Amino acid sequence: MKIYTYSKAREKLAAILEESKSEEVVIRRRKGDLYSIVPKSPPRRSPFDVAGLQKGLSRKEILEAIRESRERSNKSSLQRTR
Repeated sequence: MKIYTYSKAREKLAAILEESKSEEVVIRRRKGDLYSIVPKSPPRRSPFDVAGLQKGLSRKEILEAIRESRERSNKSSLQRTR
């Protein structure tokens, strides 16, 4: 944990914010008040947000592709059981 005075923190704010990503940073004001700087966690993402799938497809096109894939899968399963 590193402790900075308010004045020093104002001078080095950008560096202190980066530092807070790896360790706790505390700022002490003249009257003794202490403030902790903690990075906010990134927003939660959906497990369906997959990088690299930016194809510009509509919802309708995606659902149609899934239906076709399932139909092909069902047909091949039926052929194997015969």
